[in-house]
Amino acid sequence: MQQVTVRVPASTSNLGPGFDCLGVALRIYNSVTVTSGRLPEQPHPHIVSQAAGRFFKRSRRRAFPFSFSILEKIPRSRGLGSSATIRLGILYALNRLSGDPLDPVMVFQLCVDLEGHPDNAAPASFGGFTVVSGSTRRGVTVFQRVKVSAGPYFVLLIPDFEITTSLARRILPAKISRLAAIENCANACTITAAFASKDYEKLRGAFADHVHQPFRGKLIPFLPRVIAGAEKAGALGAFLSGSGSTICAITLQHPGRVAAAMKRAARSSSLCTIITRADNQGTYVGPITDY
Repeated sequence: MQQVTVRVPASTSNLGPGFDCLGVALRIYNSVTVTSGRLPEQPHPHIVSQAAGRFFKRSRRRAFPFSFSILEKIPRSRGLGSSATIRLGILYALNRLSGDPLDPVMVFQLCVDLEGHPDNAAPASFGGFTVVSGSTRRGVTVFQRVKVSAGPYFVLLIPDFEITTSLARRILPAKISRLAAIENCANACTITAAFASKDYEKLRGAFADHVHQPFRGKLIPFLPRVIAGAEKAGALGAFLSGSGSTICAITLQHPGRVAAAMKRAARSSSLCTIITRADNQGTYVGPITDY
């Protein structure tokens, strides 16, 4: 039997106006360990069996039995890309145990196909700040990546309730106004330019969104006042992380002050805050060991 452990970072996506396009990898990790040749004690959960089935079909390698375990540091269903980390962990582990028949971009695309959207899969795979598009080139989702400097802090306010992506997508309107689309596009471009140039002060005021946050805010009543509280405390801005329920603020200084302000604004004791930075490495696949 052989064993490999894969470490995958969390990610915050959308960044306000960059719906399904923008994402940043964060220094919070899930570690997935897969052991080949060992039958699982019980059937694999769907998220694991689906990823394994997709991998063996795409790689054209013979399927083998395996067991797995996950050391979870990323809270589930909080808009931090937990499902992407599990899928990537399984995919990369099976790929390594199979002799690496797929390159990292091919593994990334398998995760995108499983997730149904690429904004968490890209930063979790490759690290840094990523921009993805709905278009493909030779069957692979087009993306761009830039490293994030040590400057920005990412302050996470994590409520004690989950929000499923399916629910958060169902409440979105089928149409938005042209003016809203234009403003979102302008803000998303400003965010991209700020990260690309590492001129993070340009992020201030660029996180306003009209596509998803006004509607998902119904699921998180304290969202507007937490954003306002973070900005008043000096943050460059704040936004709903993915589909929530986590709210993320970005600041260049005094992250503890920003975290405390966000918690006060939420007016709830049943939540926690995490202060972290961007991860520029992405998924790390450890060495194979005999078990």
